[in-house]
Amino acid sequence: MEQEYIEKKIPSALPIYIAAGVFLAGALILPVYSLWGLIVTAALSGAAYLVASKKIPPRVVKVAAPERAYKTGVEDADALLRDLAAGMKTLAQLDDRIADEELSEAIRRMVKAGRSIMKVIEDKPEKARDVRRFAAYYLPTAVKVLDTYARLDESGAQGHVASGLRDDVHKNARTIAAAFEAQLDALFSDEALDVSSDLDVLDAIAKSEGIEARTSGSTDATPHLQL
Repeated sequence: MEQEYIEKKIPSALPIYIAAGVFLAGALILPVYSLWGLIVTAALSGAAYLVASKKIPPRVVKVAAPERAYKTGVEDADALLRDLAAGMKTLAQLDDRIADEELSEAIRRMVKAGRSIMKVIEDKPEKARDVRRFAAYYLPTAVKVLDTYARLDESGAQGHVASGLRDDVHKNARTIAAAFEAQLDALFSDEALDVSSDLDVLDAIAKSEGIEARTSGSTDATPHLQL
């Protein structure tokens, strides 16, 4: 998983060198000890700088995107979002460090679920209390386990302990990813209950009005009114 980057333009230093070169050349030709000579030399140098700045494009480089500032209006929710963002960033970096595709797939699931959790909290800061345990335990534990795996893999260790640890991480990576996804599902449980209740009410109203949907024995499932 790639780190997010932004493009940054860095002005070239060449226009400064060119302007300095023009000034030195003017100083050799014109009497810079006189006011008019100094003014003309400075003007030529400035003009050279302006022309060179327009002709020589800035250098474009990619730098890591700055951290987002969270402003939900709830201080605890903002602090939680910052912690979650740091955890997601670390998981993304671990994905880059770990070559094993099976583990990378599990990490990508974690990051996807984690970012979706963050989106929910941004929209509804009151739900921050529902992910305290996730932020305090599940996320840091996942980071710790995967970081240990990455360091072990990078070291090239092949002993009994190293092999056992690798096997344990492989066995549990999908379980950890599923825990992330379960936390996301839990955030929508209240909304799912509300929708289910609303549908029950609509169903009751439809029945009271004599409205039924033909859902069996026919391809036409359009609601119709029985008189």
